[in-house]
Amino acid sequence: MPTPKPDEEPVRVTAGGVTLEGSLTVPDPARGVVLFAHGSGSGRYSPRNRFVAGRLNDAGLATLLIDLLTEEEERAEAHTRHIRFDIELLAGRLVGATDWLAADSRTTRLPVGYFGASTGGGAALVAAARRPDRAAAVVSRGGRPDLAGDALPRVTAPTLLIVGGDDEQVVDLNEWALSQLGSPVKQLVIIPGAGHLFEEAGKLDEVALLAIRWFARYLALT
Repeated sequence: MPTPKPDEEPVRVTAGGVTLEGSLTVPDPARGVVLFAHGSGSGRYSPRNRFVAGRLNDAGLATLLIDLLTEEEERAEAHTRHIRFDIELLAGRLVGATDWLAADSRTTRLPVGYFGASTGGGAALVAAARRPDRAAAVVSRGGRPDLAGDALPRVTAPTLLIVGGDDEQVVDLNEWALSQLGSPVKQLVIIPGAGHLFEEAGKLDEVALLAIRWFARYLALT
């Protein structure tokens, strides 16, 4: 008999002085929780991140997908695009969400991993540098880890960078970021034939499998 799917619960997360809308899914049992950091112009309903989150849930990992911007900020951002590269603001909200997970009874005992996409990859690494005691692992999909800048040498969590082979500029940026990361465990995986969004047949499945293996290995060690 197949294992029933865990319920997805709407949550409100107080972080960085604002309240953010989110979706929390906690399998029973769960061996860790993965906090998603969405990319530019995206949110908790991103189909790509929801696909990966579902696969993580199937593997026994809890997930928290949140909108890093408020509705008012989203409306303003649609016209000005002034926030999507504000890595400090986004990282601050991820830190707040990390603290929320530590306080919530459903996740308080679970090690935390970050899954970042696009600019969310940079924000996740800054958050990992700020919460080394809570951040157990980081995975970046088509991310901009270079945007973490001076925080990169302070990241100690095992970090996996996943980039599409056809996303040449982002490959270069990830190679540079890898060289700057302070984590003793770090890896760059380039998926041949994949573009920035991994929309090609089977490529997002490859991302999900890599993420499952990384989190299963490093969240289990905490």
